[in-house]
Amino acid sequence: VQLQASGGGLVQAGGSLTLSCAASGRTFSSYAMGWFRQAPGKEREFVAAISRYSTRHYADTVRGRFTISRDNAKNTVSLQMDSLKPEDTAIYYCAAAMISVFPPKDYDYWGQGTLVTVSS
Repeated sequence: VQLQASGGGLVQAGGSLTLSCAASGRTFSSYAMGWFRQAPGKEREFVAAISRYSTRHYADTVRGRFTISRDNAKNTVSLQMDSLKPEDTAIYYCAAAMISVFPPKDYDYWGQGTLVTVSS
């Protein structure tokens, strides 16, 4: 599975942005999908995940502000980000996991990142 993330950019605090991740391959619907982020000087952290059956799981820091969704017909997973804060500034990565446990502890495939910058 190859993953291609897009949609990053510069946005003012309080604004919204939608990230998208396009996946190659015919087994996309079999994977749990996740979004992670890494801020400058910090470790990568979990943001959100969605199971094969569209069960969702969020980090406490984004719950209520971010929404993860998937479109199996288009092989895409999206992250709608609302009420953005400067601390949301990071490189965002999408990932895929072929597992039977949700949320996944490990991911099998990673895409390249897309930069989100939130100005105050």
